[in-house]
Amino acid sequence: MKILDRTFGWLLVAGGCLHAIGAWYANHARPDVLLWALTGSLAAFLIAAINLLRVDRPHDRPLAWLALAGALAWLAVALSVGKLAGNFLDVRVVSNALNAVVLAAMSVRSLSAGRQAGAKAAA
Repeated sequence: MKILDRTFGWLLVAGGCLHAIGAWYANHARPDVLLWALTGSLAAFLIAAINLLRVDRPHDRPLAWLALAGALAWLAVALSVGKLAGNFLDVRVVSNALNAVVLAAMSVRSLSAGRQAGAKAAA
């Protein structure tokens, strides 16, 4: 499961890189718009980093909660883009939504493992 978890974390990094490249090509002549577009890439990198860190700290419940919040926020953003574009089946929307769902599920799994570890330590 760690391999799957890491894979989706790195896929989010790749998506952030592709977003940055696309933002540059679409907006390099408009620095104000480019800046805002690049914040989406920054968000992807930060959420990916939190999730990649969570993989190596399976019993860190606060980190798992933070990763879950980030993944759910990313899902909301992906679905919002689909709504604004009028196409929920756009490959960018589907790939980001799928990535967010998997990372959220893995975060819930980490929360469960952290709860079990805490119960064993208290006993």
